[in-house]
Amino acid sequence: MRCECGVDDARVLTLETAVRTAATLLSATLTLGLYASATASTPADATEVLDERIFNPIDIFGLETASSVEISPDGKRIVYVRTSYDIMTDRSRANLWIVNSDGSSHRPLRSDAHNHRSPRWSPDGSRIAYVSDAEGSAQLFVRWMDSGQTALLTNLTQAPGNLCWSADGKRIAFTQFVSADQEPLAKAPKMPEGATWAPPVTVIDRMVYRADGDGYLKTGYTQIFIVAAEGGTPRQLTRGDFDNGGPIAFSPDGRQLVFSANHGVDWDLNPMNADIHSVDIESGETRQLTTRDGPDHSPVYSPDGRRLAFLGFDDRRQGYQVTQLYVMMSDGSDARVLAKDFDRDVELPRWASDGRSLYFAYDESGIRKIGNMGLDGRLATLASGVGSADIGRPYTGGEFSVSRKGDLAFAQISPGNPGDVAVGRKGDVRVLTALNADLFGHKLLGKVERMAWKSAHDGQAIEGWRVTPPRFDAGKKYPLILEIHGGPFTAYGPNFSVEIQRYAAAGYMVLYSNPRGSTSYGERFGNEIHHAYPGHDYDDLMSGVDAVIARGNVDVENLFVTGGSGGGVLTAWIVGKTDRFRAAVVAKPVINWTSFVLTADLPNFFYKYWFPAPPWEAQEQYWKRSPLSLVGNVKTPTMLLTGEADYRTPIGETEQYYQALKLRRVPTAMVRLPEASHGLTARPSNQIAKIENILAWFEKFRKR
Repeated sequence: MRCECGVDDARVLTLETAVRTAATLLSATLTLGLYASATASTPADATEVLDERIFNPIDIFGLETASSVEISPDGKRIVYVRTSYDIMTDRSRANLWIVNSDGSSHRPLRSDAHNHRSPRWSPDGSRIAYVSDAEGSAQLFVRWMDSGQTALLTNLTQAPGNLCWSADGKRIAFTQFVSADQEPLAKAPKMPEGATWAPPVTVIDRMVYRADGDGYLKTGYTQIFIVAAEGGTPRQLTRGDFDNGGPIAFSPDGRQLVFSANHGVDWDLNPMNADIHSVDIESGETRQLTTRDGPDHSPVYSPDGRRLAFLGFDDRRQGYQVTQLYVMMSDGSDARVLAKDFDRDVELPRWASDGRSLYFAYDESGIRKIGNMGLDGRLATLASGVGSADIGRPYTGGEFSVSRKGDLAFAQISPGNPGDVAVGRKGDVRVLTALNADLFGHKLLGKVERMAWKSAHDGQAIEGWRVTPPRFDAGKKYPLILEIHGGPFTAYGPNFSVEIQRYAAAGYMVLYSNPRGSTSYGERFGNEIHHAYPGHDYDDLMSGVDAVIARGNVDVENLFVTGGSGGGVLTAWIVGKTDRFRAAVVAKPVINWTSFVLTADLPNFFYKYWFPAPPWEAQEQYWKRSPLSLVGNVKTPTMLLTGEADYRTPIGETEQYYQALKLRRVPTAMVRLPEASHGLTARPSNQIAKIENILAWFEKFRKR
């Protein structure tokens, strides 16, 4: 789960998966009776004593990030999405900017009150296709780079995705959701004229009927379309009662498109199974190219069209399975994995222009890197520190692009920087922008330091990061927050994090880590918690707390713990097993695995990969791993925090634990974020409310 539970490249699903105004924050926190400043000594009127040198809640609105960094085919220009946050609307805003690869001529392409995303260069570099809501809904646009003229290509009812140019630049393919009619189960009698009846019933008959962030799903499927690059009527290429998804790719001759889909009879019961298919552009005839049991996806043609590279694995029903890089002939024959011994997940395959190797992204010890692998399986690492626009917590992630000459472009992240546009080749990386220099130029941030320790359970090596407050004084002791990542099959790294930096700015030392089960350390390490989560990851975390205490400067009377999604599971597990923490905040948790599996948005996945059988066949397994089974031991003041529109870890999980804690007279509170889904941070004010309520709860129980 990033107990965030979104799909991570189809290899695993995670439970978690992107300043509100001061008035909004103050209203929400005062209503809960939990508003507190970063330190107990701060007076009620915080604006009178605001320390401008530290990272404050309102500073979240000043952050900017780079993502979707796309280098032109000739390597001379880079277009990217520049995301900022509007303090008046409490929304993010995505605009398109461009910069030369030498850092000159940094300027906007589309910078206004609308959102513009997914830029894609045409093969000759003369145009950029992108998606914009400038016409009121998400549509496909093309911009001519010599004149700056822009054309609206589509009038779609649903947002386009997975944009892809044909090699000759004449056509653009994309995916789009297509609604399907659903016959009513029963026909209602005619309503009398002038009468007012209840709204009609909703009949649901699909396995997955709601999705976190999307709500209750409309009936329909994702299909592939093609449109002329100079405009016209889009033509639907794929059909059928199943999703035909991206990423998609044209063959070099423009006659075929390849994509990933599960066309099996029981596709809705097998969410991890998918095969590579091709569709003929003219006839619409589809052909299945792979047939194994596993998630084959992300196909891309070699420059000469003879081969296809793709990602996947043989599904063994494990919680975590490493995604490997495969190559086969374009007709589906002779499929082989390039490097069987490469024990890291491969993402975003891109062919080199000579067809002799492939570029890709992978995570190593919490750091995202860009690699190049030859057809003989030899690996070279070309860049590291790749980041994404997800700045809430220090997760790994991020994309890249590559020119014909092998120049790489990506967003580079560090502990003190949310991400800037970078370009380079073979380790020679140059950062071209300084998007947050105006904000961080006069700020003191927490210092992030790597740590390593041995788990008390079995001596397993565990990696983590200690963050010390700004103006850290080696002669003083500081309260400590243990912050736990979700997933559980995901990873933290030495990356910028709004939440971690706010905790540090509030005077706390912070420890975050990658206990067993985390990705970026290989399949064996990830599957240490297979059918055993929570389990000895608890020992890894407690050993980390002991290790950071041993380094000094920790006030052992003031230890606190929090985590979201999978980290919420572990936080609830921890307070059921120890009372060493003065207070805890359990965010968007799973409390009862039986109710979770049967109410979460992906029931067809969780029971099959995280448990040996469904709840009615293995109830003992579900109960012994549920934090609710330990609630009778809890003494720690424990607050719960969840979005009311969370369909990944539904708020019913939170309500169960809250009621149980109340019945046991354990100090508790339930913080509900209206309209918020599992990520909690779709709006900046939600991000602030989450952080400041956590800090307020800890301050409430901090020993003076």
